[in-house]
Amino acid sequence: MVPRRSWVEQVMGLPISVLARGDGAESEVAEAAVRGVYAELVEVDRVFSPYKADSAVSLLARGEVGWDGVDPVVREVAERCVAARELTGGLFDAQVPGGTWDPSGLVKGWSVERAGARLREVDDVDWCLNAGGDVLVVCPSKEPFTVGIQDPRDTGRVLASVSRTGGAVATSGTAARGAHLYDPRSGGAVESRWASVSVTGPSLEYADVLATAAFVAEDDWPEVLTALRGYEGLGILADGKLFATPGWGGG
Repeated sequence: MVPRRSWVEQVMGLPISVLARGDGAESEVAEAAVRGVYAELVEVDRVFSPYKADSAVSLLARGEVGWDGVDPVVREVAERCVAARELTGGLFDAQVPGGTWDPSGLVKGWSVERAGARLREVDDVDWCLNAGGDVLVVCPSKEPFTVGIQDPRDTGRVLASVSRTGGAVATSGTAARGAHLYDPRSGGAVESRWASVSVTGPSLEYADVLATAAFVAEDDWPEVLTALRGYEGLGILADGKLFATPGWGGG
C-alpha cells in the first residue's frame, strides 16, 4: 500500500489540508515542506487579511499608509488584481463597493499556488492541497487524485468529481457564504440561477479568478473561461443540474 500522510490547520479563517502520497510521504523532507507551506500562508494572512486591524489591507483602507509605504509584495498583488480585472473584462475587481481595496478574491489562489512551490521540490511525493475547497494538485507519479465538487444544496454531499494529475480546481458560489459576491458592473449582489461554478486549469491563482468572474457572469460563464487556454468549467444550477464545458474532466 502506498504510504499516505495528511495535515490540516486553520489559516485565513478556513481549513487548509495537505495530503501526501508516496514513498516519501512520511519523511522529514515532506514534513518540512508542509510546515513551510503553512508558515507562508500564515504570513500572507497577516499581510492581506481585511479582518486583521494591522494588516496592510486594513491600513490602506483606513488611510494610515499609502501604496509607497507597504511591502513590495502588496504592490505586486495589486498589479495582479489589475491584470485579473483586465483579463475578465471587469467581472473580477478588487475595488469593492465603498471604494476600499480587498484582494481576497485573488490572494487565496495566488498564495496557495506560490506556497505549493515548496511541495514541488519533493520529488517522490504526490500532493493534494485543499484550501477551503480550492485545490492544488502536484503528482510526479502521474497517478491522479480525484477531487470532489460539493453539492451547493447539501455541503455534506459530493455532486461531481474530476481527476487531476496536476494543476488546480477552484469553485465560486453561494454554498459556503451565501450571496456574498457582487457584480463590479452594477455594485450589487450577484443573484444567479447558478449555485456554483468550478474551474480547472494549470494555475490555482487564475482558476480562482476565473471561477469568481464566471459566477458573476451568470449564464455567460462559459465564455469567461475562454480568456485563457487550458481552463474548463462545471456549472451547477440551483436545482442541481450540471453543465460542463467540452474539456471538463481532462486532467
